Order: sequence, then C-alpha cells, then structure tokens
Amino acid sequence: MLTLDNIISDRGSKYAVSGAPCASEDEAKALIRELCRKKKFAKATHNTWGLLTEAGPIKNDDGESGAGMVILRMLEREELRDHLVVVTRWYGGKHLGGDRFRHVQDAVRLYLDALRS
Repeated sequence: MLTLDNIISDRGSKYAVSGAPCASEDEAKALIRELCRKKKFAKATHNTWGLLTEAGPIKNDDGESGAGMVILRMLEREELRDHLVVVTRWYGGKHLGGDRFRHVQDAVRLYLDALRS
C-alpha cells in the first residue's frame, strides 16, 4: 500500500492519503485493517475511502460526510478502477467547513500524481 503522510495541514487537522490495487469491498476492508495496524492510522479521526469495481462504486465516509463521494468522483474522472484510495484525517480541534472537501481533493490528486510517477 502506497501511503503519503503529512501531506496537508490546516488549522490543526492533518491529512494523509493511501491506496492499493483492490477488486472488492471485502478486500478494501482488509486493506484498511492493515493500514490501521499502524497505531497512528488507527487513532485517526476519519479514514474515508472510495473504490470503483466491476460491480459498481463503493465508498465509506467514516464520519466525514460526503468525503467518500468526492473520492469516487475523482476516481471516475481518472477512470481508475479496482484501486482503493483512502484519505485519512486527524482532527485538529477546529471545524474546516467546506475546506475539508478541497483537502480531500488535494490529497487524492497528490496520490494520483504519485501513481503516475
């Protein structure tokens, strides 16, 4: 699993993005369990994810309402199928409002750029 850590920081909240090839919801959940074996990720406020499979789109907001859909839209635009993308947020104590969606987009964009290079 490719992980880009400490990529965004805003008002105390910190973000990371991770991903790996993945073909099903069960496989996605197993990959997220593996990610959360790292204590830092297990203690994260949100591990939001999206995945486009042959069976259709799958997402989990993990309490960050709407963030999974942001990830799915970006995966659809890139036509990236069978690849899990997880955006992790550690809440910093201040609400970010709509900026949180921009941060999710930026995190996914950084991940996609890293995949291409």
